[in-house]
Amino acid sequence: MLDKKLVGSYKDYLKKNLSKKRYNHSINVAAEAVKLADKYDADRDKCYLAGLLHDIAKELDTQSQLSFVNNSQLDVCEIEKKSSPLYHAVAGAEMIQDLFGIKDNEIIRAIRYHTVARAQMSKTEQIIYLADLISVDRDYKDVKRMRKYAYQSLEKAMYEALKFSVGDSVKKGNTIPVSTVEAYNEFCSYEKDLRKE
Repeated sequence: MLDKKLVGSYKDYLKKNLSKKRYNHSINVAAEAVKLADKYDADRDKCYLAGLLHDIAKELDTQSQLSFVNNSQLDVCEIEKKSSPLYHAVAGAEMIQDLFGIKDNEIIRAIRYHTVARAQMSKTEQIIYLADLISVDRDYKDVKRMRKYAYQSLEKAMYEALKFSVGDSVKKGNTIPVSTVEAYNEFCSYEKDLRKE
């Protein structure tokens, strides 16, 4: 059971260090993560905390984020080190350890991989990746479809989300982190196996 006082202190920190829009997004992702945790029998508390804190570093200046990335003990590929929109996930995973003493690897990895994904993601990691994509404040073109997939099957939703993400990156001529490619390949083979059945 989560310590309400502790959660309150996390929310206070986010309120002071994030814009109102980003704070609301964090609250929405936490709520969505709990719904998905209930649906897929995952740890509600871990999903809630990872959802709440996933964007903790999002509005830090780029140089501060990069400093966290460069000093991180987490696995960070060279492509990520050259793409500033990806810094905040690594920085956030480091910050929750430094600021709040959170040492739970599943929560750390869920925050670390919420933008790029990876192969062999835990249920918690998949839930945070998807909750971020489908939270109630999201309004991109395919969000209704993605919400539907998220409540049908985690694997199907991850496949569709990664297909969308990789396709979008290719269209924009962006580089794709190694972990994203590995995640896509893994969920792609899962999808092919499903089609055979």
